[in-house]
Amino acid sequence: MIKEIHVKQLRIRYIRVSEKFFTRTVSLLKLENFDHEKFKIRTIKNYEDFKKAEEMELYSSYMTDIKNFIEKTMMFVNEHSKTFENERAILLKDANLLQKQKNNQSYSKDKHKNNKFNDEY
Repeated sequence: MIKEIHVKQLRIRYIRVSEKFFTRTVSLLKLENFDHEKFKIRTIKNYEDFKKAEEMELYSSYMTDIKNFIEKTMMFVNEHSKTFENERAILLKDANLLQKQKNNQSYSKDKHKNNKFNDEY
C-alpha cells in the first residue's frame, strides 16, 4: 500500500514537471522579441529541472505527446539552423496541437441542450 502511494506521488510529480517544462518552453517561443540564444540557455536549465524528476511510464496520449515534444525541443536546441525560425515554427505548431488536444479532453457536450432553452412558443 505504501509503495503504491509512493508510485502515485512520483507519477504526479513527473506529470507536473513535464507540463511545467512544456508551458515554460511555449511561453519562451511566443515572445515577440524571441532570441534563440536565451531560449537555448533557459530551455537547458528547464530540462535539468525536468531530469531531476524520476521518469515514469505514462499511458495517456497527451502525456506521451508532451514527452515527444520535450525530446524534439531538446533535439532542436542541440542541432538547429542559424536563424532558428523553422524550428520555432515547428515547435509552436506542435505546442498548439498539444494545447488543442488537452482542451478537447476538458470540454463535454450538453446532453439535453435542446430542452434547455424551451420558452413555450
